[in-house]
Amino acid sequence: MSSLADFSALIKGDVIVPGHAEYEKSLKRWAVNAEKKAAVVVFIKDEADAAAAILYARKNDLPIAIRGGGHSPAGASSIDGGLVIDLSRYLTGVKVDPKKKLAYVGGGAIWETVDKTAIEYGLATVGGTVNHVCDFIQLALGGGFGFLTGEHGLVVDNIVQVTLVSANGTIYTVNEKENTDLFFGIRGGGCNFGVVTELVLALHSQRRTVFTGPLIFPVIHLERVVEFAEKWYANIRSNEAMFLVLDGKPGTAPNIICHVFYNGSEEEGRSRFKGLYEIGPVMDMSKEIPYEMVNSLQNSIIVPGSGVYWKGVAIPGPSYKPIANTYAKVQEISKSGTFSTLAVYELLPLQKINSVPLNTTAYRRSTNPNCLLSLNWPRDLNSQALVDEARSLTHQLAACVAGGASELEDEKSRPYANYDAEGDARSQEEVKKIAHVAFGDNYPALQKIKKIYDPENIFNRWFSIIPA
Repeated sequence: MSSLADFSALIKGDVIVPGHAEYEKSLKRWAVNAEKKAAVVVFIKDEADAAAAILYARKNDLPIAIRGGGHSPAGASSIDGGLVIDLSRYLTGVKVDPKKKLAYVGGGAIWETVDKTAIEYGLATVGGTVNHVCDFIQLALGGGFGFLTGEHGLVVDNIVQVTLVSANGTIYTVNEKENTDLFFGIRGGGCNFGVVTELVLALHSQRRTVFTGPLIFPVIHLERVVEFAEKWYANIRSNEAMFLVLDGKPGTAPNIICHVFYNGSEEEGRSRFKGLYEIGPVMDMSKEIPYEMVNSLQNSIIVPGSGVYWKGVAIPGPSYKPIANTYAKVQEISKSGTFSTLAVYELLPLQKINSVPLNTTAYRRSTNPNCLLSLNWPRDLNSQALVDEARSLTHQLAACVAGGASELEDEKSRPYANYDAEGDARSQEEVKKIAHVAFGDNYPALQKIKKIYDPENIFNRWFSIIPA
């Protein structure tokens, strides 16, 4: 099966190569700087297609990338001159078993489909906070934070089973009783071990409406907003959350946005955030809404089709001085007129996450919340020089968030892997360094699993684990 014609005849899905009418469209990604010229794009329909694609790529010495939702700004779902196994066309369905409280989710699904399908049965699971472009597989296997994290943990904590196609084309059912080493590895180790075509997720009873939405404040209230956030976060409850966002647009003063969430009624929610309302937002868009709309409210600030560079930083919690310094840096970048800038402090309750023993999953757990930094620029301005400039500015922002460049090097500031743009490092030394950061003490165990299921490291586009 070394010829393209033989391979195409074997595939039930679609095989796209340069010159095909859909080739350019097949390369599109959420971030324009993550778009790369693949030699072959295979829209698979099932596990057999995935196995055939893997074996064809290996036979023809083609490097492999896996695309779920195409949401990686580091380019983990695309590859120059290689073969892309794309799940986004056919493996997008979600089926719910309401009696067992399980969702069977295709590897190319987006969170909007998961949310809307499950809530029809009064059920929900932990999901991404942006529903329209979210790479389900990458977010799910890399950890997965959401508004329900305080009550139900990470996405990896809600994975009951996966179907995985390994480097030699073997199809595995992976759960707590079958292939338990893989079950440990995939829950935090991402797509390092194969192509995941389906996940089975635990669902939980969920009320049909929740209280949520953004409040916007002028900069004069920044200190008071952060003071509220500090006191509130010190006593955060499992059914609430807040994203404190510094939103800078080119040529304008950055907005301060507090996106509040309370898994309950509006009356209860406004009571929990009373101190924030008393500060006096210039705009209040918070209200009680259907649950399935929650993960759509940030869609307008995380939009596809532009250039994107992002980085994560772990922080002890909200603190005025570093947040004020970050605001000043966001404002400085905005004045350049090129970049839109976001600093998103994700203030979620982490007790549930850290109640799980460290060796249960490969995910590296932390008691510190995340701050996501993102720089965006227009598609028509995209260039390597702009990517390099965005990288430099984002790292400067990260130092502000951490409280200084030296603090950024501290282990406690280690970023959440799904938010780290350095996952595409290519030198062997870089790969080892970033993998140790991403997986912490779990790295040696992951190396052993890697040696069994992917000894030649063909799945290496996201925090590549060196087999050992």
